[in-house]
Amino acid sequence: MVMASRGFYLACLLLGALGFLCVLCTTYWAQHWRGGFAWDGGQYMFNWHPVLMVSGMVVLYGAASLVYRLPQARLGPRLPWKALHAALHLGAFVLTVVGLVAVFRYHSRARITHLYSLHSWLGLAATILFACQWFLGFAVFLLPWASLWLRGLLKPLHIFFGAAILSLSMASVISGINEKLFFSLKNATMPYQSLPSEAIFANSTGLLVVAFGILVLYVLLASSWKCPEPGVLADRQIGQFHRKWVLGFGRVQPV
Repeated sequence: MVMASRGFYLACLLLGALGFLCVLCTTYWAQHWRGGFAWDGGQYMFNWHPVLMVSGMVVLYGAASLVYRLPQARLGPRLPWKALHAALHLGAFVLTVVGLVAVFRYHSRARITHLYSLHSWLGLAATILFACQWFLGFAVFLLPWASLWLRGLLKPLHIFFGAAILSLSMASVISGINEKLFFSLKNATMPYQSLPSEAIFANSTGLLVVAFGILVLYVLLASSWKCPEPGVLADRQIGQFHRKWVLGFGRVQPV
């Protein structure tokens, strides 16, 4: 158990470093090579889109997904951890919506067709699934009305779609980086195939996003780090008490 906790905290440290680098590198790319940020509907407003989507749909979303893997979540009431899980996901969703507003306003002002690429389809699908996932999770798992039977029925789907949304988000980020490089590094100026410094940096940022997402999925799927169900935990505690009672009863008491 101690070794499992150490491994978990080492994974968390690595995830923290990777998540910070993902956001930092995306911000630096937008600032250094794409001209910085603005909120006026122009091309610099678009630069908010990759930063907010990476921050929300990948980094903060991944952190929110791992709340129940914390060893502290196995102790005491579950409601505070459920509230933290929901609040972090809500924050990720807010960042995602603002990021979508940035790109839609830019497209409208520049008269660029909306939702024409695979990147946009993947991103929109991830966002819609995310919204449905959050509202269903809030209604079933956070509010007290749902029965244990309903929660038990929906929990595997909740976990599956949580991992699926993160995977879709990673695919959207990677395709978005590629799409932006294709459009920005044109053959007449800095051809993408010659791998200028911007292409190397952006590709490396994409690899950081993939590494972060894969590590999040690994922590989610690692059985030794899963938080046991309250009923299972109670059964284990009863079993331990029973064994201690039998062993204590079988000992010869001193006269």
